[in-house]
Amino acid sequence: MITVATWNVLHRIHAENWYEDVSSRWPDEAARIDALTARVAARTERVIALQEVSGDQLISLRAALPGRTVHSMQYQRVPTARRHASALRDPSEHLVLIVEGPSREITAESFTDDPGKGALAVATGGAVVIATHLTGDRRRTKQLARLVELASATPEYPAILLGDFNIDRDTVAASLGESFTVADLPSDSLPTRPRSSGAKSQFIDQVVVREATVREIVVEDADGLSDHNLVRATIAL
Repeated sequence: MITVATWNVLHRIHAENWYEDVSSRWPDEAARIDALTARVAARTERVIALQEVSGDQLISLRAALPGRTVHSMQYQRVPTARRHASALRDPSEHLVLIVEGPSREITAESFTDDPGKGALAVATGGAVVIATHLTGDRRRTKQLARLVELASATPEYPAILLGDFNIDRDTVAASLGESFTVADLPSDSLPTRPRSSGAKSQFIDQVVVREATVREIVVEDADGLSDHNLVRATIAL
């Protein structure tokens, strides 16, 4: 068994560019970073995947988690503040995998069609775990195909994919194929990406497995720290 979690923690520049309520609720980004780090540090999952991690947030996580391995991948694209100068000292953006116990990085790559999205894979606990964040348009088709390649590169190990897929479960399942299982959230689950308007799915953060079984999956309220809620799961290998 392996426990995992995935959470898009919302890069500050994206929040301010897109008028997210989070930036108004947390006008002091340093305070939000501290709160996010405290929330992550209190987690007990063996593997935690984070998306939209700023350079400042990454520094905070590394300082707070000396007993865990923090794998990270910096995107080729650095977010650009459109409305006003960012308070971030390091505005770079990262994918992160926080691992308890031995682990080995396998690959870290931005997608060829989007330098601000990508995948980070590590081997740990007898499985390959991939953190990912996909583009919210048609480019995701090619990106999903690349995830299939990464997850199938070591067929002797089960694969676990965690992240913000920017699309609903059924679309992800159809794109990945029958070898993969996309966990189905309980009918009374909180949305993973709550929205007050628009037609986009509110369930876009996914836990996907190959040659493994999701025993439990739960969405936890982020209490306004991010525009996404955290998803945790228990997986049998």
